[in-house]
Amino acid sequence: MSGSGRARTKHFSAQFGSGLIFWARAKLYNACELTLDPNTAHRGLCLSEDNRKVTRVGEDQSYPDHPERFDSWPQVLCREGLTGRCYWEVERRGHVYIGVTYRGITRRGCGQNWLGGNSKSWSLYCDDDGYSVWYNDSRIRLCPSGSTRVGVYVDRPAGSLSFYRVSPGVGGSSDTLTHIHTFHTTFTQEDLLPGFRFWSCFGSSVSLCGL
Repeated sequence: MSGSGRARTKHFSAQFGSGLIFWARAKLYNACELTLDPNTAHRGLCLSEDNRKVTRVGEDQSYPDHPERFDSWPQVLCREGLTGRCYWEVERRGHVYIGVTYRGITRRGCGQNWLGGNSKSWSLYCDDDGYSVWYNDSRIRLCPSGSTRVGVYVDRPAGSLSFYRVSPGVGGSSDTLTHIHTFHTTFTQEDLLPGFRFWSCFGSSVSLCGL
């Protein structure tokens, strides 16, 4: 699925290495309506009834066996595949990985089949102290977090995956999106899916935000 086709306006601010701030008002993007896929959810994750929120829990859930379910890493994917240009936002609590993966990521065993641990996936790790990005088991440490909301923008034609810190506007002003990191790659034709990974920090959660 590509974006829903609705043009949305955000107030982008991108932080570059030089320290300069680039402001781009009236940035257009395609907002994606996403839902979590219960068939992929690890049993240590609890999904809300509307499949829009996932919480790390200490008691295994009674999910039925399914070939697409992660059986070792506490991860869950979204149902909707990403095509074209897609943007979505999540609200996170605690320690979480926000990522994108090819559908063919391995679901069984505890090897490198976690988001960002292989060549099939990319992720942004978030906690209250800061961010880091992961690809193919390689980490880059980044800036302090400062916000619990993250925006993700995939541009498949351009081969880019970008993460943004979303700061709410004050007094009715538009939100500010501060650039965190962009991965550059050449996407294959395989389905791309949003996904989330957790540590053993029970109570950590991710909610898909309405736009």
